[in-house]
Amino acid sequence: MTATAVPTVKTRKLLVRRFVSKGTRRLRSAVQAGFLLLNVWIAVQFILFVRQFETPGSSHTISRPPGVDGWLPIAGLMNLKAFVLTGQIPAVHPATLFLITAFLSMSLVLRKAFCSWLCPVGTVSEWLWKAGRSIFGRNFALPRWLDVGLRSLKYILMGLFVYVVAAMSVDGIRAFLDSPYGLIADVKMLNLFRLMTTTTAIVLGVLAVASIFVQNFWCRYLCPYGALMGLAALASPLRIRRNAQACIDCGKCAKACPSRLPVDVLVQIRSAECLGCMECVNVCPAEGALDMKALSRRRVEPWMVAAGVAVIFLGLVGYAQATGHWRSAVPNAMYERLIPNADEFTHPR
Repeated sequence: MTATAVPTVKTRKLLVRRFVSKGTRRLRSAVQAGFLLLNVWIAVQFILFVRQFETPGSSHTISRPPGVDGWLPIAGLMNLKAFVLTGQIPAVHPATLFLITAFLSMSLVLRKAFCSWLCPVGTVSEWLWKAGRSIFGRNFALPRWLDVGLRSLKYILMGLFVYVVAAMSVDGIRAFLDSPYGLIADVKMLNLFRLMTTTTAIVLGVLAVASIFVQNFWCRYLCPYGALMGLAALASPLRIRRNAQACIDCGKCAKACPSRLPVDVLVQIRSAECLGCMECVNVCPAEGALDMKALSRRRVEPWMVAAGVAVIFLGLVGYAQATGHWRSAVPNAMYERLIPNADEFTHPR
């Protein structure tokens, strides 16, 4: 007597439609735009600050915006190490210490919230690939073997920078930051873009074009800062969690994920590549199928992430300002001597 196989019938799940407010979808975009505008304002003020020292006879009435230190992540790592080992807040580029601490804290608590909610480079990159999708109807994915290989580049770059800083003594860090190059590292960074060479222009052009066709090309493959934030985010108590019973297997979440994570087949997302942008949650049509949740399994709403980002950022910046550790202790006389001759100072070895 032979057994008869009973065919399995895949039942269609009942969709309990989720209500998604348009306001929650716009919240991250508003935070991104606001922080980008803040950086534009800082950039303009910093350019005017530098120009007054390059113009003979100009009055030095424009102060240096400390927020420009946010564009010196290596100096931030140096100052963070020096602070951990000595307990002393540095006098040169002190804002780097508080900014990198704020961004790492966001990652530890809110996943890669800095990358997806604040980073101006990430914001521009997102606008570029969305423009590409609007123009060409789609974005393009690299072959898996190439994608995995390229993704390792940002971790290799991060490892090199961390290794160099880890190998430096506290005295070495202070000597570097107190050198003419270290004192005006922000000006050297500005000149990289202001006095752009052909090579720099070509590299930036290639990255911009690549970002139109491939989602978050710079962030996904080359950004060492994002790699550091991703590793810190592994310790975050927040996770994107999928309820298999409520999920209707539509696959919209995986298609919406800018990091190309298989959200539609996993129970929870632990990857360092998860940006915490909640785009997958925003497109999920089924109530209770997909949410950002804390370890307590409490649902985390987008406004909570936005509030957390604001509290951490404004809290640390406000503390630095209130205690007098926000502005660099470099006198105008030093800037007057160094800035006009910025091209003469090379990276100390």
